[in-house]
Amino acid sequence: MKKKTGKTVKENKTFNILNIVVLLAFTLIIVVPIWNVVVSSFSSSTALASGSSTLWPKEFTLQNYQKVFADSSIWRAFGISVAKTVLGALTHVFFCAMVAYGLSKRKLVGRGFYTTFGVITLYFGGGMIPYYLLIRSLGLLDSFWVYIIPGMLSYYDVIILMNFFRDVPASLEESAKIDGAGDWTIFTKIFLPLSKPALATITLFNGVAQWNDFMTAKMFITDQNLYPLQMKIYEIIVQSQTKGFDNAALANSVVQSSSKGVQLATIIITTVPILIIYPLLQRYFIGGMMVGAVKE
Repeated sequence: MKKKTGKTVKENKTFNILNIVVLLAFTLIIVVPIWNVVVSSFSSSTALASGSSTLWPKEFTLQNYQKVFADSSIWRAFGISVAKTVLGALTHVFFCAMVAYGLSKRKLVGRGFYTTFGVITLYFGGGMIPYYLLIRSLGLLDSFWVYIIPGMLSYYDVIILMNFFRDVPASLEESAKIDGAGDWTIFTKIFLPLSKPALATITLFNGVAQWNDFMTAKMFITDQNLYPLQMKIYEIIVQSQTKGFDNAALANSVVQSSSKGVQLATIIITTVPILIIYPLLQRYFIGGMMVGAVKE
């Protein structure tokens, strides 16, 4: 028995060491390329051209970031991105929560039809051309609302919230109704506060998707004043690889710079806001991911 226990301890120790080695290797695979991008964005064009900047900046400079921020349209695009991310994520999670609250009630008339109709949308889509025609017929071309309205509902998120709402004790709702509360009061005062983990998780997922999205602007926006940051950066990268920048300040400096440095700086600029927001929602995010994972 003693020999068996010692063998088990040895196996556990071997497993832990192997686990740590594998996780460290996996972490390095992820962290090293990101760190290299950060380091390279602070390196001079000469260092980038020689390839000597790997794990520490060579010839440290802020010139790449100065070139990006020299274009005033970057700030306007940043504002558009923040507005569409905040407004889009909030309207998405609120609208999905309202639909999920209604569908979670078995007494809802036509509940089976609405549920079936929603599930169908998870498997079948109209395609890009019908979607474009739909957006055009709704008058959303070259409109800020094209970022918001089409993304207000995701039936996948509705299903997640429906399952969460069903776990809310029915006695709470019954007590509220006895006190004279209506559905809107019950939804806003009871269900939403009790669903913070699920709401925060969906908000984070949708916010990240909104922040990274540039295809919507690529397909439906021609007015450059409505370009989000991702689309503006895409434009900068394409121009830096071809004919240069439209902005005069950038045009004067681009001759002496490396387009690669500008591209790396723009990647960092777009990534930092998400890296700042993520820790703030992490505790809700973990709770939301555990929803439905543990059954008693």
